[in-house]
Amino acid sequence: MSRLVPVGVLGGSGYTGLEVLRVLRGHDGVEVRFSTSDSEAGKPTPMPGLSFIPVAQARLEEIEVAFLCLPHGEAAAWVDKNGKSVPKIVDLTADHRPGSGRESEAVYGLPEVNPAEVAKARLIANPGCYPTGVIMSLLPLQKAGVIDDAHPIMVSAASGVTGAGRAPKRELLFGEVFGDYRPYGLGNDHRHLKEMRATLPGLQLLFVPHLLPVARGILETIALPVRAGVDAARVKALWKNAYGDRGAVRVIDGAPSLADVSGNDLLVLGAFDNVGLATPTVTVVAALDNLGKGAAGQAVQNMNLMLGYESGRGIRC
Repeated sequence: MSRLVPVGVLGGSGYTGLEVLRVLRGHDGVEVRFSTSDSEAGKPTPMPGLSFIPVAQARLEEIEVAFLCLPHGEAAAWVDKNGKSVPKIVDLTADHRPGSGRESEAVYGLPEVNPAEVAKARLIANPGCYPTGVIMSLLPLQKAGVIDDAHPIMVSAASGVTGAGRAPKRELLFGEVFGDYRPYGLGNDHRHLKEMRATLPGLQLLFVPHLLPVARGILETIALPVRAGVDAARVKALWKNAYGDRGAVRVIDGAPSLADVSGNDLLVLGAFDNVGLATPTVTVVAALDNLGKGAAGQAVQNMNLMLGYESGRGIRC
């Protein structure tokens, strides 16, 4: 029997931390030694037989991989204080992502894009949920030169309420959300844009996020200006060439939906031709679970590569 790699989850009682534990529960190559939560200490985790412990009781010397599911702003401080105590770290916060000011300290972990870099990394900046869909939709197309970058790219993105975290907020109460559908972060200055712009330099992104009255899932509809002669079939061929049938990306002929991705670690992509427009435009649709491929599933993929495992080991595809 192969050795189980010991791992720990810091901040395990938030939505992201809970989802990391659920994914790891089905992984046959690791052993979760602890998960911390000062507010939930003593209560059971999703991992059978494991309860949350206070962060002060975490025995970092016992683990080889740490997942940081801490509030944004706290992970960088944790790395400064404890980073040398753990051989490998996957940071699920924004603290080390492109545009954070600390991006040079970490490798931005897109397992289907830069697996060799991820495999050699000690600290991974796990991408944000919205950026994962946008970047993985557009990056192969930008590299192939099929995007008309003289025109803005309109991204209309909608997320379930778990994307806002588990801390109580009045505007996220059931009575406030149910039966409603609303944009937020208007003005094209959403915090995730720094990450997208840094990874997709030269593209004009107009990003409008919306709040869906569901628990989880992201659907991104992208109006993509393309060069003359480029159609949806070419777009899908470029995706398939970039991602193949491996990893957590699926290219389909129909329209991706939340039902395709809720509760799993897939990113599902579709592309469609349009008529009646002066500028050639392909509609791109990306669907992913904000807690799955948008967070925990991708974090486990990154861990797998860092440990020398196949990237899809243990994820829900």
